Amino acid sequence: MPSCVLTDSGALPLGSRFMPDTVTMDKIVSLSRRRGFVFPSSEIYGGLGSTYDYGHYGVLVKNNIRSRWLEAMVYERDDIVLIDSAIILHPRVWEASGHVEGFTDPLVDCRTCKLRFREDKLEDSQCGRKPSKRPGETPDCDLTEARRFNLMFQTHVGPVEDSASAAFLRPETAQGIFINFKNVLQLARRRPPFGIAQVGKSFRNEITPGNFLFRVREFEQMEMEFFVPPAEAEEWYRYWVDARHDWYLKYGLRRSRLRVREHGPEERSHYSQATSDIEYDYPIGWQELEGVANRGDYDLSRHTEFSGTELEYVGPEGAERYVPYVIEPAVSIERIFVAMLVDAYDEEEVAERQRTVLRLHPAIAPVKAAVLPLIAKDSGMVEKARALHEELRGSQVVEYDESGAIGRRYRRQDEIGTPFAFTVDEQTLEDDTVTIRERDSLAQERLSICQVASRLADMLRKPWTTPKSD
Repeated sequence: MPSCVLTDSGALPLGSRFMPDTVTMDKIVSLSRRRGFVFPSSEIYGGLGSTYDYGHYGVLVKNNIRSRWLEAMVYERDDIVLIDSAIILHPRVWEASGHVEGFTDPLVDCRTCKLRFREDKLEDSQCGRKPSKRPGETPDCDLTEARRFNLMFQTHVGPVEDSASAAFLRPETAQGIFINFKNVLQLARRRPPFGIAQVGKSFRNEITPGNFLFRVREFEQMEMEFFVPPAEAEEWYRYWVDARHDWYLKYGLRRSRLRVREHGPEERSHYSQATSDIEYDYPIGWQELEGVANRGDYDLSRHTEFSGTELEYVGPEGAERYVPYVIEPAVSIERIFVAMLVDAYDEEEVAERQRTVLRLHPAIAPVKAAVLPLIAKDSGMVEKARALHEELRGSQVVEYDESGAIGRRYRRQDEIGTPFAFTVDEQTLEDDTVTIRERDSLAQERLSICQVASRLADMLRKPWTTPKSD
């Protein structure tokens, strides 16, 4: 095999060129299905609208996103702790939070095609009879007056279904944090500024879900509520907007595809003192990736009012007493997942053949390295490759693959975003060296098999920048 030195530049070898950056949601959906990242849920029964199941590689990517978030928000800090609250909370929680009364969207029905739409999103919807038109644009459309539709999923607790047993699946994880503020304040011995973080499933009965994973009814939220003295709220709000924006740059999203958009007063939620969206340029246009809000003292004050329990900070000997303001960075793993697949997706021509590759940050990639025997029927190569795989899998997620021609195996690994591949060939049997192939530059070099584990660990620790143009 040809030998060359790995470079830090990520430059492509001679004879290859990037294709135009024309990523579509259809391409992302096709790749996700083809390589087992994501597929429609309950598919053998015809599916269930906008619900998805994650395959092996999708689970690994989600786990990596979650782990990187926890590292940045909890493990590498001294001022944030974790909590895991219940999915079904006391119904009064949602009365206090305003969700029972105000967590609604305007719903309209079309009497002709029987479809339902959000009145405030008609420009993003398609007519049921003429998809090239928007609802209400054709003479056949007969839309009802808008009515408010609550987005919470209602259920019942206990054996009897009546108004007394009614409860809700949580539409956000934040309220489980607020109602545990006093517990954490006392038991974790914290004082503002400090944060409480939570990762977990939330549920919203969206009127018009769609665009793959971008808007779904069941999703996994990562939220952190940062409690601060009121006088410091603006400073911490700006801090968290910058910190969360930089986190996406660190893990490979291109600066040109990210922006921060501050909400005007007319856009902000009833509780918000200030809100900024970190937006990403998805194939469907600029959309919210993550929101950062200064929620003021609304949540703690409302739960104090409805529960009768004082949720405030009291300093030593009562010398200081106040209701903290809350700064909230909130995001769903699904939106990060889609953004990272979109930003990593690439097509290029190599030796007059098209290559599809996911240029994922190595810390996000589902598999860190592949171990490949050049000839699957050669027992010597297979034995060496399996032994190397066993050595590496103790510390990294690695994959052994002997199915098909070596070029086809490389392409499979490229499409799931595997950053490195180690190939065992004839020379390995002679001198115990293997070939390292780097996903982005396609550079290759030979290395002693006994050095592979340490080299892989070193390469995974190195700073990484996407080779895609900004």
